[in-house]
Amino acid sequence: MSKIKLVSEKVIKATAEVFKGKQEIVEMILASVFAGGHVLLEDVPGTGKTVLAKSIAKAMGLDFSRIQCTPDLMPSDVTGSSVWIPSKQQFEFRPGPVLSQIVLVDELNRATPRTQSALLEAMAENQVSVDGKIHKLEKPFFVIATENPVESEGTFPLPEAQKDRFMLTLSVGYPNELEEAQIITAQRSTVHPVEKVQSVTTKDEILECMEEAVSIYVDEAVVVYLLNIVAKTRNDSRILAGVSPRGSIALYKAAQAFAAIQGRDYVTPEDIKLLALPVFRKRLILRGESLVKGYSTDGIIKELVNQVPVPSFKAHV
Repeated sequence: MSKIKLVSEKVIKATAEVFKGKQEIVEMILASVFAGGHVLLEDVPGTGKTVLAKSIAKAMGLDFSRIQCTPDLMPSDVTGSSVWIPSKQQFEFRPGPVLSQIVLVDELNRATPRTQSALLEAMAENQVSVDGKIHKLEKPFFVIATENPVESEGTFPLPEAQKDRFMLTLSVGYPNELEEAQIITAQRSTVHPVEKVQSVTTKDEILECMEEAVSIYVDEAVVVYLLNIVAKTRNDSRILAGVSPRGSIALYKAAQAFAAIQGRDYVTPEDIKLLALPVFRKRLILRGESLVKGYSTDGIIKELVNQVPVPSFKAHV
């Protein structure tokens, strides 16, 4: 059994004690971790976004911090700042929460653009700049951000550059009746169930998984299939801006990691088809008239993916 398959099974089992159902969501988040990406969880309050993020962080045994975004949150509250130490007669850097290995950014769209840009530097460059000095972030570094797409009062829309830094945009959705019953009955304790999640892997194992993910085989026919889908987004009259090359790379890498989680050493067209929606969801900009006519990004992506013929391919080199 591959390292990715072994580690992902342990993490999925640990999080399942708290986050009921939706195993595919957990698999996609793990795929993003192993592919070196970041995840945006978009859903209404109370659907388990924060619980999911915390349980995955605890199961992975990585340094974890949480940033609760508000309009008065300053960039230094995210990156850290230099503090004068009188006894030493010098400034010392006090790291902020973004210098952890897994960072949960709650309600990202409530932070001001200036604070969002500080987070963007960390996500894009794996470093932060404070008082002219660069501080490298420790690997692995992974951001899980949440936002409420329904409520707009007191929020600041994410700039396109920030959206493009998230490998996947996922929606948790409501649980079914059985899952909700399990969630309710799990609350029969003064301690929240997420606090009971135990670490089942290590930082070194996660880094090994990241190395393994990039070695997963992708047949040329599957690459062409991916590129044909991307081309559809760039040539559709309803779309102002299609998927960028960064988006193509994100889908390629996410598919490699997702295939390994399924126990395969190769990517299938079905992996590309499944991941196209969460990877491209925040990467398309629709024309104003398309929105007026009732078109949605999700609907257009699904339509375009279905228009591209699924190829036959070789599973191995």
